[in-house]
Amino acid sequence: MFQILITLLIYMVLVIPIGIYLYHVATKQRTFADPVFDRIDGMIYRICRINREDMHWKTYALNLLMTNAVMILIGYLVLRLQGLLFLNPNGIASMEESLSFNTIISFMTNTNLQHYSGESGLSYLSQTAVIIFMMFTSAATGYAACMAFCRGMAGRPMGNFYEDMVRNTTRILIPLSFIAGMLLIWQGTPQNFHANFTVSTLEGKWQDIAAGPIAALEAIKHVGTNGGGFLGANSSTPLENPTIISNLVELYSMMILPGACVIAFGNMIADKRKKEGKKSLFGRQGRTVFAAMAIIFLIGVAVCFAAESAGNPVLAGIGLNQDMGSYEGKEVRFGIAQSALFTTTTTSFTTGTVNNMHDSLTPLGGLVPLLHMMLNCVFGGKGVGLMNMVMYVILAVFICGLMIGRTPEYLGKKIEGKEMKLVAVCLIIHPLLILGFSALAVSTAGGLAGITNPGFHGLSQVLYEYSSSAANNGSGFEGLADNSVFWNLTTGIAMYFGRFPAIILQLAIAGSIFAKRRVNETVGTLRTDNVVFTLILVFVVYIFAALTFFPALALGPVAEHLTIWFPGLS
Repeated sequence: MFQILITLLIYMVLVIPIGIYLYHVATKQRTFADPVFDRIDGMIYRICRINREDMHWKTYALNLLMTNAVMILIGYLVLRLQGLLFLNPNGIASMEESLSFNTIISFMTNTNLQHYSGESGLSYLSQTAVIIFMMFTSAATGYAACMAFCRGMAGRPMGNFYEDMVRNTTRILIPLSFIAGMLLIWQGTPQNFHANFTVSTLEGKWQDIAAGPIAALEAIKHVGTNGGGFLGANSSTPLENPTIISNLVELYSMMILPGACVIAFGNMIADKRKKEGKKSLFGRQGRTVFAAMAIIFLIGVAVCFAAESAGNPVLAGIGLNQDMGSYEGKEVRFGIAQSALFTTTTTSFTTGTVNNMHDSLTPLGGLVPLLHMMLNCVFGGKGVGLMNMVMYVILAVFICGLMIGRTPEYLGKKIEGKEMKLVAVCLIIHPLLILGFSALAVSTAGGLAGITNPGFHGLSQVLYEYSSSAANNGSGFEGLADNSVFWNLTTGIAMYFGRFPAIILQLAIAGSIFAKRRVNETVGTLRTDNVVFTLILVFVVYIFAALTFFPALALGPVAEHLTIWFPGLS
């Protein structure tokens, strides 16, 4: 636990200045890097003929969708033709149709769910021109939508989508990725364009060693909360994640921007404390949201760490020592603590990278990442987690308003029927995708063919796959035989509709809030910036999850836990 606490304390030291910098970038305030980036951005604006005028939320959403659609088409063609194109020293063939569809949707939606192994399924051209490129553009798209949403909620013009894309890429994603990439190279992560090579092992066997631009992909994979690995085993391999230092670099890389978005949001709402006249690090509204997210995250880390530390009684029963915890599927260089923290982080910040095999987690250890993807608001990735949590904030305000018989208000604006209908639809889409496709998978031949584990664990695999897809997370239990037409198509659809409809609805809500007149605060106004509301928000999130997902979880990880620890019940 000391490892975990120290790691999180260092994170708090890092996230605050990055959050303030992100706030300055989003509001076009002066930063130390402007003399360099202003010239770069200006050149891009001229070449692309970007007029930088503020957009209405509908125009912003339309340009976001159309830009992503063009990139999806081009990326799909590259994957289908990679066997005929250059930068393919390993002679990898073109990708099959349904897998190409799944892969391009996956990376354009910032999900990075992989039904293939990167070292054997993609050429270096595809890894760079499609995968790494879309890791940048999908992350920039998410952050652009988030900052436009924050501006609207703060009563500011929502901005220009193309300007946001450029500024997020040049001023945030590229610099942070460069720093992370150099640190990973220092720790031993390869960065080259060499062909794979074969070596003789100490046992006298022959083994293929992967090469390629691994460090470049690893950097933006984590900074952009993408998650897709250059190699099939992802960040559990020494090539992607060689040491405990590289593990910390990857942890901080995926945590830094989602947390910074909350700080930027708080500063947009109110960048000065009215009473003290001092500049706020979080902003009172941002502090409430950050605290609620942090409480849920810390509960998840504690449960996952405790479950993995307790070991597996079935293995103990056959004579395998479990005193050090459940080490099945984990790397010894990381141990239980860093594995539990990485597992909870990657599914809370919706990155999807893994440094251990989630399929081998204990039932309660696996319940935590599954639940956090179902919640999809515990920091989240690409700024989407913040937008999702604000939906719960509005829901909590509405419920409290009903309890006291008062029109709910948030940020000085009335929350009325139009906003609540949009919030309701936004919150319903996510569980509908997860539970609907899970039901389809366990009731059709195509879905059942992919399930490799019987009983409760098999259902957990299915729930995890669609939770990861709908939450745009991308991690997997990795026990499914998921490279089939059924799984490629259904998860592709889940990823697409888990990404874009929610963003459009959230921009619509921000646009509606922006257009409303501000109302004066009175004695009866519900405060949304104190400890009481933070606890209300946490309970609303958990209650919504329990009402929606508990029956499915009870038939999956909960039932599996009971059969392992209390076999007499079965």
